[in-house]
Amino acid sequence: MTAVLPRAATPEGATGTEPTPHGWERLRFGLLLAATAALYLWNLAASGWANAFYSAAAQAGSTSWTAMLFGSSDAGNAITVDKIPAALWVTDVSVRLFGLGSWSVLVPQALMGVGAVAVLYAAVRRAAGPGAALLAGAVFALTPVAVLMFRFNNPDALLVLMLVIGAYCTQRACEKDAGRWWLVATGAVVGVAFLAKMLQAFLVLPAFAVAYLVTAAVPWRSRLLRLGAGTLALIASSGWYLLLVELWPASARPYVGGSQNDSIVELALGYNGLGRLTGDEVGGLGNLDYDVGWSRLVGSGMGAYAGWLLPTALVCLAAGLILARRAPRTDPERGALFLWGGWLVVTAAVFSFAGGIVHSYYTVALAPAIGAVIGIGSMALWRNRSDVRVASAMASTVAVTVVLAAVLLTRHADWPAWSAVGIAGVGIGVGVLLVVNARLPRRVALAAAGLAVAACLTGPAAYSVATAATPHSGAIPSVGPGSGGGQFGGMTGFLGAPTPGAGLTALLAQDAGQYRWAAAVVGSNNAAGYQLASRAPVMAVGGFNGTDPAPTLPEFQRFVADGDVHYFIRSRMMGGFGRQATGSREAADVAAWVESHYAPMIVDDVVVYDLTARPAS
Repeated sequence: MTAVLPRAATPEGATGTEPTPHGWERLRFGLLLAATAALYLWNLAASGWANAFYSAAAQAGSTSWTAMLFGSSDAGNAITVDKIPAALWVTDVSVRLFGLGSWSVLVPQALMGVGAVAVLYAAVRRAAGPGAALLAGAVFALTPVAVLMFRFNNPDALLVLMLVIGAYCTQRACEKDAGRWWLVATGAVVGVAFLAKMLQAFLVLPAFAVAYLVTAAVPWRSRLLRLGAGTLALIASSGWYLLLVELWPASARPYVGGSQNDSIVELALGYNGLGRLTGDEVGGLGNLDYDVGWSRLVGSGMGAYAGWLLPTALVCLAAGLILARRAPRTDPERGALFLWGGWLVVTAAVFSFAGGIVHSYYTVALAPAIGAVIGIGSMALWRNRSDVRVASAMASTVAVTVVLAAVLLTRHADWPAWSAVGIAGVGIGVGVLLVVNARLPRRVALAAAGLAVAACLTGPAAYSVATAATPHSGAIPSVGPGSGGGQFGGMTGFLGAPTPGAGLTALLAQDAGQYRWAAAVVGSNNAAGYQLASRAPVMAVGGFNGTDPAPTLPEFQRFVADGDVHYFIRSRMMGGFGRQATGSREAADVAAWVESHYAPMIVDDVVVYDLTARPAS
């Protein structure tokens, strides 16, 4: 057995500096980004509007500066989306520049994904060299949930990009002779991530803080002062928007969707904050899967999203820390393991035990940390492969990884069983070679290592390609083949947007510019479908789930009396799901008032009420 290799024996680039890359490294890096871009951009327009909820808000923001600032669902500014709209601002700008279409909505998400892979590569390279960086980038890019979300227009793309940039800045802050502004930059970009997905962005902060305090190459006093400066930057970067909305007169802005009291602070700390942990979300739907526990991330609900290499990452994290136990305090490789490993462990724990709304695609936030830890830890194992204990750990990890991949593949009814068996067989066979890898000729040893990596990545890569080949729509997309619409509590496609017929589309389109809202309908997804088809503003009564108390019946009656809204469209949420999910009856009261005072007409098999007609007594 051999002792742990001294830090001087680590590859070039693993010392916290960034030497000039040679030609082959540039080529490999370029191929990584080109392949990632191809995977994320290929046939992107097949998903249409993807999440019509956000596409409609982008359409509204491209025509109204007020709608853009507040993230309103419509240009009439009735109600906002249930997020702080930083991610929408990116899409709004794209739509303003290139017009409304699938490409202008979705390409920015794909480009943010490519950017996140590039930044992850740069971060891991500084700590562990180009080999680790290439593996980290490949693992990240080929995680099925990453392929899903970087081809979709939910806020997660901006969230992940900002968090990866924040991790890179934290690594730079830990290095010798680092400038005092790197940690300020960390706070600023994590604040932007907060403006995309609110408190979820803060899950990485404990890891960032611990990694900096433990490994930064500056005295304690400087560490504390710089950490304080970074905290102030975080508060300023994330808090300015909350202050702006809270101080803006409520009568001059749209209602804050997702809140019960028209409060952006309530939205950030409640519905999109602590409520996600406790399940105490007024107006929310709770966790309908009831799968709380450590097995959630590899279970039937989330496993196929990001669980493929999760056990591998945990082994690499533990092994990397053990192998680096005698390294100096400021060792960049161990510091990177603290940072990315802390990100992985804290986020995984929160996702595993959260009792509120936690969708499977949220696990995209795990993908960068999984990639980084595997890249760094696997290279540490490889350097020490002559130790039989290390070789055995590598072989066992490969075996566990391919068996888990086989299990995840066979859970999908459409996936051929022979492929899962083949992956498991090859992986286990290669694992045996890894046990005696140190005794093999160099070329054979490298070939065995390459086969092991290929076996471990084949499952998630195949699932990622299948995900990219499947169009995705609705509010909750799913990974894998033929899973474009997603599920929520067993209700497949329930949160999708309707596609109106030609007659109803023309009826609404003729009102564009004539009324503040061409129509009103319960639920934001319903409103989005009609708005995107007609390009006319459509009011979402009750917000996303129909559970927000806006507008109230008196407010809606005033809009009708002022001639602001032309039609009311009966929706599938009316009197059913929307009413059951709310503690108030605002949306139901509006619908009941319309039904009792206006005569219905049928347009393309949809019941429509003309609110400009003379109401019945």
